[in-house]
Amino acid sequence: MSTELEIDSTKLDETAVAPPGRTCPACGAPLDELDQFCNACGTPQTAAVAAPAVEKPDKKSFRCENCGAQVATVPDQRSYVCPFCDSTYVVEIPPEETGRQPPEFVIGFAVTRDVALEKFHAWLADNAWFRPGDLRMAKIEEKLKGVYLPFWSFSMLAQSGWSARIGEYWYRTETYTTTENGKSVTKTRTVRETEWWSLAGNHHQYYSGYLVSGSRGLPQSEAQRIKPFRMAGLKRYAPRFLAGWLAEEYSVEREAALAHCRQEFFRREQQNVAHFLPGDEHRELRVDTEFSHVNSDLVLLPVYLLSYRYRERLFRFMVNGQTGKIAGDKPLSRMRVAAAVAVGILIAAAFGLTVFLLSQ
Repeated sequence: MSTELEIDSTKLDETAVAPPGRTCPACGAPLDELDQFCNACGTPQTAAVAAPAVEKPDKKSFRCENCGAQVATVPDQRSYVCPFCDSTYVVEIPPEETGRQPPEFVIGFAVTRDVALEKFHAWLADNAWFRPGDLRMAKIEEKLKGVYLPFWSFSMLAQSGWSARIGEYWYRTETYTTTENGKSVTKTRTVRETEWWSLAGNHHQYYSGYLVSGSRGLPQSEAQRIKPFRMAGLKRYAPRFLAGWLAEEYSVEREAALAHCRQEFFRREQQNVAHFLPGDEHRELRVDTEFSHVNSDLVLLPVYLLSYRYRERLFRFMVNGQTGKIAGDKPLSRMRVAAAVAVGILIAAAFGLTVFLLSQ
C-alpha cells in the first residue's frame, strides 16, 4: 500500500522561492550572480558578473607637523611638501579621522597659474638688485600651488546699550586789551566753550561679511593681506570645483573663529556707536554689546601660495586666485643693502662737502 503526499503549492513559504535572476542561455536553469558554469548542463557562463569594485577614496589628507595645516590632495600623490611652510614633515591622516564639516560655498579660480607666475616674476623683479645672488629661482617657481583655503564667514546681530559724556560747542565774544606800537589797544575775539552733559541710549546693527581664516598654516594676519574677495561670486559647493587643486581642511574650529569674529564686530560696533552720537565731541564712552542670531558658513576661497626657505628663514608669496591681488615677503642681500647704505652716505657726505666749499 502506497501513500501519496499531496503538497499545496499555495502554502509554500515565499522565502523559499528562488528570486528571479540570471538564467542559463542553453537550458534556462537559474544561475547565481557569480556562477561561471551552469549547475544543470555545465555550459560556461562567459557573462558572469564580476564582484563589485571597491571604491577608492577621492582624496588623501595630510597634516603638517610643523605649522598644523591639514591639506587634502589626490590619492595617487605619494610624497608631499606643505604649501604653507615648505616643510616635508607631514603625516597622512586615516580617512576615518578626517571628519570635518563640509564646505557650504566656494569661489572658483579666475587667475591661471601662468598669470600667477607672471605676477611673481614682476613682484620679485622690483628692487631686484637687493635680491641675493644665490637664490635659485627655478626650484622656487616649482613650489607655486593653487590651494582652496577654508574661511569661516559669520553674520550676527549686535544690540548695544551705551552711555557717554556729550560735548556741545557754543561761542562768546570777549573784550581784551593789548599793546601795539607802544599804545594800549582794545580788541574783541571769539572764544569757544564746551557744554558737557550725560547721555545714554541703545544701538543695534546687523554685521556680516567678515572672513576668519580657518587655516593654521595661514593665520588671520597673513590672510588679511590678500583680501578682499568679491563675495558676490560665491557658489554652492560642489566637488567639481576642487578637481585638480589642493584643498585645505579647516584646522581652526568654528568656536575659535567665532570668538575672533565677535572681537572684530565689537570693534566695529564701538566705532558705529561713536559716529551715531550727537554733539560735537564725546568722552567716557561705554558700550555693552550682546550678539544674537549668529549664522556661520564654511567657504573655500582660491589662493596661490609659494612658500620657500632661504637660509633657514621662511618666505611666502600669495596671489588672490579671484582678484589677482598679491602680497608677500622676499629675501634681501644684507651685503647689497649695506653697500647701498654706504653709497648713500658717501653721496650725502660729498654733497655736504661741495656745499661747504662753495659757501667759503
